[in-house]
Amino acid sequence: MTMIGTRPRSASLMVGAALVGIVVLAALVSFLWTPHDPLLVEASARLLGPTADYVLGTDRFGRDVASQLMVGARTTLYVGIVAVGIAAVIGTPLGILAGMSRNWLGELVMRANDLMLAFPALLLAIMLGAVYGASTLTAMIAIGIATVPSFARIARSGTLRVMSTEYVLAARAAGRSRLWIAWRHVLPNISGLVLVQSSVSFAIAVLAEAALSFLGFGTRPPTPSWGRMLQESQELLAVEPRLALVPGIAIAIAVLGFNLLGDGLRDRFDPKLEARR
Repeated sequence: MTMIGTRPRSASLMVGAALVGIVVLAALVSFLWTPHDPLLVEASARLLGPTADYVLGTDRFGRDVASQLMVGARTTLYVGIVAVGIAAVIGTPLGILAGMSRNWLGELVMRANDLMLAFPALLLAIMLGAVYGASTLTAMIAIGIATVPSFARIARSGTLRVMSTEYVLAARAAGRSRLWIAWRHVLPNISGLVLVQSSVSFAIAVLAEAALSFLGFGTRPPTPSWGRMLQESQELLAVEPRLALVPGIAIAIAVLGFNLLGDGLRDRFDPKLEARR
């Protein structure tokens, strides 16, 4: 059973989907084509401005900025998908368990969840990087683990609401197991909440990946990354602000897109918010 009905699309949903679509399209196209080799260093083409051949110009090593931006989108989405996937796969079952267990087990899960909130993604990534070395894998694991509490809390909130419904009470009276109730009733009814949280967490993951790469704890060179593009441009801010603006705008578009998408999905899946409009 499901409590989610068909609702009209909001402006936030459409704008967010369009912005996210641009980022996804750039990443997908980069698998098949880029204007130039993003790793090719050409000393004779250093710090060129936008031209017909180099649409966004070149960096201090003579690499094409547009090509790096496209491949960087691929890296950013890859980290975000894996990190959010880790958080959803771990956090959602924990939240359902805490919501369906009104005894000490549920309290233990939530107190451990609160403890995890004390470890931000950046701090956790720095700790993992110091032990295992900075890499894309380190960034994905750190961001994923740090985002688990958010999924657990939202899943528990939705589970408590579903468990108070009449059809769940009827299922319990019929002798259905907790696992059956969780799979048949709880998970379908909180899927909208999890989807909204995934979109919001994806925006956080984009910022976290950029920050980690900027600090040197994320994607290692020579793999293009928006955060490292910012890092490499900081020495040339006064001379070539374009090198910082391009990845900065790309990060802003991605974060804004996923936030608007999450806001639109929340309006679509929450009938109470829709009724107030």
